[in-house]
Amino acid sequence: MKSKIYRCNCRKAWSIQNRKLKTTARTILLHGEWAAELKPDRKTDPKGFIATNQTIIMNPEEEVMVQFEKVAKLLYDKERVDFNIPSGKDLYFAEDGACYIIRKRKNS
Repeated sequence: MKSKIYRCNCRKAWSIQNRKLKTTARTILLHGEWAAELKPDRKTDPKGFIATNQTIIMNPEEEVMVQFEKVAKLLYDKERVDFNIPSGKDLYFAEDGACYIIRKRKNS
């Protein structure tokens, strides 16, 4: 089922919404493919979302996160209603509101 992820700044939390439920989390690990979904033509409050059908882990444990490394930051331009990267694989939505493209660490 397709889910949309976006930042709710008023609550300082990430929101996950699909047709059955809406919930919030401090942090999110999205493991799998994702794509930006833009709604620039809304009359009020144009928005951008991250849409996915993949596994979403809310508030992942530190033991899970040490398996990943941050590769780049996913940036949302509120004025242009656009993301710097339109799609990809594996994201980490941090508690401070930042979103990072991540990848599995290579075993040494």
